[in-house]
Amino acid sequence: MEHVNEHECEFRYGDHGPKYLLRGPRLEWGIIRFQPGQELGAHKHEEVEETFYFEEGTPLMVANSEEYRVVAGDVFRLEPGESHNIINDTEADTRIIFIKCPYLPGDKIELEQA
Repeated sequence: MEHVNEHECEFRYGDHGPKYLLRGPRLEWGIIRFQPGQELGAHKHEEVEETFYFEEGTPLMVANSEEYRVVAGDVFRLEPGESHNIINDTEADTRIIFIKCPYLPGDKIELEQA
């Protein structure tokens, strides 16, 4: 068993970015917080499936060059090889829960921004 409290974990960039709650051995999951104007960065994975649950905010989800205006409660599951980015082009913070499986921390291919 593993027990973690979100409030004891830190966002990668202090007050925003990803916050990993569980990392391995089979999956990783956590929370992403974006302030207005921030984004995930376009990328894809070779072997990892990634799921995003949008808890707060209405950012722009870009998946395979298609744009989707997110509303709270939306879920997107991306298969390996599918490109994706999340852009907070709004005036409010965004809070997203993510799950990546399998746990392969180096399985990320950065893509050129459009």
